[in-house]
Amino acid sequence: MSGTVIEITNLKKNYGAFRGIVDVNFTVEEGEIYGFIGPNGAGKSTTIRTLLALIHPTSGKAAIWGKDCIAQAAEIAKDVGYLPSESSYYENMKVREFLSYAAALYGKKVDGRIKELAERLNLDTSRKISDLSFGNKKKVGIVAALLHSPKLIILDEPTSGLDPLVQQTFFDILREENQKGATILFSSHVLSEVQKICGRVAIIKEGQIINIQKISDLRKNGYKKIALTTEQSIPQEYFDMPGIASYNEDGAGASFLFMGKVGDILGKLHNLPVSDVFIEEPTLEEIFLHYYK
Repeated sequence: MSGTVIEITNLKKNYGAFRGIVDVNFTVEEGEIYGFIGPNGAGKSTTIRTLLALIHPTSGKAAIWGKDCIAQAAEIAKDVGYLPSESSYYENMKVREFLSYAAALYGKKVDGRIKELAERLNLDTSRKISDLSFGNKKKVGIVAALLHSPKLIILDEPTSGLDPLVQQTFFDILREENQKGATILFSSHVLSEVQKICGRVAIIKEGQIINIQKISDLRKNGYKKIALTTEQSIPQEYFDMPGIASYNEDGAGASFLFMGKVGDILGKLHNLPVSDVFIEEPTLEEIFLHYYK
């Protein structure tokens, strides 16, 4: 990697008395596929819209390739592809007309590129946009975001409405663009998607970044998921110890997340009448839910 593509510093956006984002800080390096995760309303779209100068921050700074996102927005936009979470188009246009119009905005002749992407995504460009389903409109947005081969691709909830086969094709296309040198910011509330394609991830909660980590480290060095079945009830507060999270107990045993020395938890299990035990990596969803408790 040869440099920082996105740099966000103490970014804050208020909507009157309502919170948007608060002191958001993260950087995306050249060549990364960077995940940005959090539930709806956490501040993902606000952060992205500020990056793209669609809204102005209350305070703080955002830069792309070292250029101020507000002051140099037009210059930045030439090399950025953006897929918003919700798109509105010229409904009376045919798909091919809209995509030709989008290409003209970038001053590029990319008919072959449009044809290739449309075929791979199974998008009929002869249809009117108003006749398309939500999923097919999402495909139009994907082609519009990628047709000019941007250096930076910013995707906000990009897979909503896409069926699983099209999602897989879309991920293949993104990996190809990344291999060609594109940097990607992938925003989603679906953690399994982020896990498939991203190298690092920033987790946002209530407008604030609460963790930034490599996906591999989040899985490997974090919590273990433990589920056990016992021959008798577990003594009250038996697992009241550091490193235990998301503890659930029923009459036949318990399940929880554990982070710490494996020997410590094995010692606790050894002293119980355990009839069965499972120790495995938690899913990203389970880790994520823990952050939100």
